[in-house]
Amino acid sequence: MKTPVIKAENVDLVFQTGDGSVQALSDVSLDVGRGEFVSFIGPSGCGKTTFLRCVAALEHPTGGSLSVNGMSPDNARKERSYGYVFQAAGLYPWRTIARNIRLPLEIMGYPKAEQAARVQKVLELVDLAGFGNKFPWQLSGGMQQRASIARALAFDADILLMDEPFGALDEIVRDHLNEQLLALWARTGKTCLFVTHSIPEAVYLSTKIVVMSPRPGRIADVIDSPLPKERPLDIRDTPEFLEIAHRVREGLRAGHAYD
Repeated sequence: MKTPVIKAENVDLVFQTGDGSVQALSDVSLDVGRGEFVSFIGPSGCGKTTFLRCVAALEHPTGGSLSVNGMSPDNARKERSYGYVFQAAGLYPWRTIARNIRLPLEIMGYPKAEQAARVQKVLELVDLAGFGNKFPWQLSGGMQQRASIARALAFDADILLMDEPFGALDEIVRDHLNEQLLALWARTGKTCLFVTHSIPEAVYLSTKIVVMSPRPGRIADVIDSPLPKERPLDIRDTPEFLEIAHRVREGLRAGHAYD
C-alpha cells in the first residue's frame, strides 16, 4: 500500500479557554491517498475546519499523530505542500486579480517572469483569462472565489485545502462552480480536502466522504464513492447518487446520538 498523503492516527485536539477546556477533535483516524477528493461534512462545531487547520499547521493536535506528505504539518507548510482556500475570498481590494494571485509568489521570491507565467496559467485553469487586470469589486462572488482558488494553485502545491468556499453563494452559482472544480481537479490531479455543510455538494464532488459527529468531533462514517470520475450535474438524480446521499444523512443522524 502506498504511503498516504495525509495520515491521521487517533488525533485529539483540546482548546484551553477562560471557561475551561474544550475538546474539538476526539480519536480521529483517517488516510487520504494521492489524488483523492475528500469532503468533510457535519454540523457546525464538529471539527471539520479544525481538522483542516491541523493539516495546515494552523492548529496543533494535543494527542495522536498527523503527517502530511510523510512529514509533520509544520514541515509540510515550510515545503509549501498545500494551498488553502478560505470561506471568504480574502482578496485585497486595492490589488488587481492578477496581483492578488501573484502575492504568494512575490512573498516566496519567484522571479518576475515566472510569476507572470504562473499567474496566466492559473487564470486559464479557473476560466478567468482576460480578468487579470480587473479589481475584486468588479467581479461576482463566484468569480472572486475562483480567483481565490487560482491564488492557492499559483505555486503548484500538491494538496488543496478548501474550507467551505462556496457556502455563501446562491445555488445556481454553486452548481456551476462545483462543475468547474471537478474539471479543475481532473486536470491537475491535486489531492483535495473540502469542507461543506451540503450533502449534495459532498456527494457530487468526492471520491471519499467523511461524516463527522458533533463536538467533540469524531468520524461517524467514511464513505468511498462508487460514482464515475465524469459527473454531469444530472447524476444527482440517479439512484446511485441518492443512495450515497441517504447514507451520509444517516451518518449525520447517527452522529447526533452522541449528544
